[in-house]
Amino acid sequence: MSDPEPPGDSPQPVDLTALDLDQLLGLFIGILSAKAWQYMGLRLSPGKEEAEKDLVKASAAIDCISVMVDKLAPRLPEGELAGLRSLVADLQINYARQS
Repeated sequence: MSDPEPPGDSPQPVDLTALDLDQLLGLFIGILSAKAWQYMGLRLSPGKEEAEKDLVKASAAIDCISVMVDKLAPRLPEGELAGLRSLVADLQINYARQS
């Protein structure tokens, strides 16, 4: 029988209500980009053995990411903004290849 983990070693849930808008948008961009890759069939969903393709959902996720990046743009350092714009471009190019 193993010993229980010390209290400080287990991951703590994030209180989403404590995040500001920019942090939430960044989190949503990360989640939606992961889903977009999955919906394009280019990454496996956790627990799945085969890729699932749903280009309608992929398109919606990519469009939402693009809008969120545009909303964040005025408040981001140039390097971060360039990285997000590159992510959007990569998603759009891969979407075009898959459709």
